[in-house]
Amino acid sequence: MREPKLREIDHRVFLRRLNPILEVYAAAMRPPREQLPGRYTIMQRHASYAGFRAFVAERRGPLPGLNGSVRGFAYGFHGGAGQWWHDVVRQALAAAGGDEHAAAWMDDAFEVAELHVHPDHQGQGLGRALLNALCEGRSERTAVLSTLDTPPDSPARNLYRSVGMIDLLTDFEFPGGGPRYAVMGTTLPLTRRR
Repeated sequence: MREPKLREIDHRVFLRRLNPILEVYAAAMRPPREQLPGRYTIMQRHASYAGFRAFVAERRGPLPGLNGSVRGFAYGFHGGAGQWWHDVVRQALAAAGGDEHAAAWMDDAFEVAELHVHPDHQGQGLGRALLNALCEGRSERTAVLSTLDTPPDSPARNLYRSVGMIDLLTDFEFPGGGPRYAVMGTTLPLTRRR
C-alpha cells in the first residue's frame, strides 16, 4: 500500500469528492447516520465561502493520476458576518471578553471548518500535515476552530496546542445542544514545532 499524499483541491473537486470526504467525517466523528445529510449540505455551502481552501490525504492509485481512497481531509475559509459559526462564536467571545477581544480574533480569521483523519490512519502525522498545509500562506491574521472540549488532552487538542493555538472558549455549547466544545485560536502563521 502506498503512503497517503496530500493534495490541494478546489471547490469543484471538493464537491465531486464530498461523498468519500463525508465517509471520513462519519468514521472519525461517529455521528448518528441521520445527521449526515445535513452535514453534507453544510459542507456544500462552505465550499461557496470566500477564501475556501481544502486538502485531502489520499492513497495514490497504482497508475499516475489515479487517486485512491480519502484517508483524511481539511478545509476552511475566510470567516465573515452572516456565517452561522462565525456569528455564534463572535457573540460568545464578545460576551466573554468584550467587543475588542472578539474583533481581534474574528475580524480577519481563517476558520478551520473541518479536519478529520480516518481512525485507521490516525497517529501517522496526517492531521498535522493537513493543518499545516491548510494554513500555509494564508493572509488572515488569525486561525480559529472548534473541537470537542473533552478530554482536554485529546490528540486533537494536543495537535492544536502544538501549533500555537490557545483556548478562547471552553465548555461551550452551540445553539441546539449537543456536546461541549472548545473554541481555539492562534495568530498566523502557525508555530512549526512538533
